[in-house]
Amino acid sequence: MRIITGSARGMKLRTLSGLDVRPTTDQVKESVFSIIQFEIEGARVLDLFAGSGQLGIEALSRGASKAVFVDSNREAVKVVKENLEHTKLADRAAVRNEDSLQFLKVTKDVFDIAFVDPPYANELMGKVLEDLPAKMSENGIIICETSKEETLRDSAGRFRKLKEYKYGKTKLTVFRPAEESEDD
Repeated sequence: MRIITGSARGMKLRTLSGLDVRPTTDQVKESVFSIIQFEIEGARVLDLFAGSGQLGIEALSRGASKAVFVDSNREAVKVVKENLEHTKLADRAAVRNEDSLQFLKVTKDVFDIAFVDPPYANELMGKVLEDLPAKMSENGIIICETSKEETLRDSAGRFRKLKEYKYGKTKLTVFRPAEESEDD
């Protein structure tokens, strides 16, 4: 797993081990950043259920101003911190070892881009999509990674499902503010 482009281009990232770990594939990561390529510079990013932090770190490498990484797994938080130090991007990052749903309820931060990749086959995504829209900027983008079988709601607060992309067993769902998605 490597950073694709930007200031940390080519740097290898450490990942978690174990059967529950499902790192975002290079193909999916490239697609994500192709979708938002012109919206990353200066963006405030949330990497929810961060795992190794690769999506948030890629965003920082490409010019995001700040990234907040949230994961309840202590080992994941340790890996994210190591990856941030290795890529020399830690100065623009905050790493939180807490439950993602609880974080959304209490944070005062506002984000321009949110990456949401909870463990598959549970009810977490629906709960996230209830609370996350209130933490997004006016023109924010929510990108959800799920199994291709999972169906997400058509709207989340003022956000509407704009498009879905399928890659093997993975599906990306992009939510944008309703008025913006109607114009696209």
